[in-house]
Amino acid sequence: MAFQRPKGTADILPIDSAKWQYVEEIARVVFSDYQFKEIRTPIFENYDLFSRSVGETSDIVSKEMYDFYDKGERHMALRPEGTAPIVRAYVENKLYGPEHTKPFKVFYAEPMFRYERPQGGRMREFHQIGVEVFGSSNPATDVETMALAMDFFNELGLSNLTLVINSLGDTQSRNAYREALISYLEPQVEALSEDSQTRLYKNPLRVLDSKDKKDQAIIKDAPSILDYLSESSRKHFETVKEMLDALHISYTIDSNMVRGLDYYNDTIFEIMTEEKAFGSITTICAGGRYNGLVEEVGGPETPAFGFGLGVERLLLTLEAQQIEFPEEDTLDVYVVGIGEETNLETLKIVQAIRSSGLSAERDYLNRKPKAQFKTAAKLKAKVVLTLGEEELKNKEINFKVMKTGKESKVSLQDLYEDDFERIFNLKISDMTAFNEFFKKDE
Repeated sequence: MAFQRPKGTADILPIDSAKWQYVEEIARVVFSDYQFKEIRTPIFENYDLFSRSVGETSDIVSKEMYDFYDKGERHMALRPEGTAPIVRAYVENKLYGPEHTKPFKVFYAEPMFRYERPQGGRMREFHQIGVEVFGSSNPATDVETMALAMDFFNELGLSNLTLVINSLGDTQSRNAYREALISYLEPQVEALSEDSQTRLYKNPLRVLDSKDKKDQAIIKDAPSILDYLSESSRKHFETVKEMLDALHISYTIDSNMVRGLDYYNDTIFEIMTEEKAFGSITTICAGGRYNGLVEEVGGPETPAFGFGLGVERLLLTLEAQQIEFPEEDTLDVYVVGIGEETNLETLKIVQAIRSSGLSAERDYLNRKPKAQFKTAAKLKAKVVLTLGEEELKNKEINFKVMKTGKESKVSLQDLYEDDFERIFNLKISDMTAFNEFFKKDE
């Protein structure tokens, strides 16, 4: 029987994993500049954590969550998004305590799971990078976190990006807007999709997030939530815009943008791109403020802000914009062993080289020298050491710098007893100096 990976999942092969590592490394470097520290949470959590925080009417909870009962009859769910588990960890581990720096900043890079139709950049198992900030209601936190996302994309070399913002207001704002939105939608309820009809009274803002074309035509003329903001929410949003302007960060406002999760309030944002890889404008990063979620999960009242981005979709965007990734690390040394008699000595040599802090590889298949040299070239080895029966007898090895073709002999005693990294660097630099000298003469 031939087994295949589950639908909606992918094998990340070595030829691709270097790209993933590069993106994650850039994220770690940029996030570190903003003083974010990594956090890791379990891959599955209590089902109620997501149903309460994300919202029972959300697509994630109502349609997409992988949930199950374990052997203890506990209702569990594979993690569908990153924020709720981190809030749970924040509360459970009392990270709001006085011994922890405020605001408390963390980032994550972990797999998520949603049961949905697989398509470009959207998988059932997908990977998300995100950040969360706890303990600050200052609009500067909103702006700084959005700036962080833009800095990350800029560091990767992405262009053609648009920052889109909106405000969902506080509880007072949303209650006033809820009534106005229901009043607008009720006369057209029969024309709404089945999902939107269900959501109309349970969570009317969710209708604004509908992807149904008929719904989109109706909500196009819906009242704007910005007209219903309380004084404090209006002031917060105005300050956010003022700060973005001061940092020369361009943005547009979409008053119908609501995001797909129930816990957001006040500032929300998306970073969008228009690429052939997706066929239309698509979101590659999104987030916002969620001041009530920590309290909802059992912690003290705590303001918070964060965002998440899908790594698969980001990689597609990088490919669409023809962003070049750094080449994989080349091999420092390849050891060619000629004849079975050299097998043991070759093993000792590669281990000595690795112990000195350099990368090394050798042949294990008893191939002919030509095949071994081809492998060394394929691996882009900087140096090739060749050990044959004659070299073994004389207790020396041939040292070849591949970039220059310059060859010399090194005694095995020096190789083992001296610092091989020093020998390696000296010979590499000597060849460079040698070439530079003759270039000047020319």
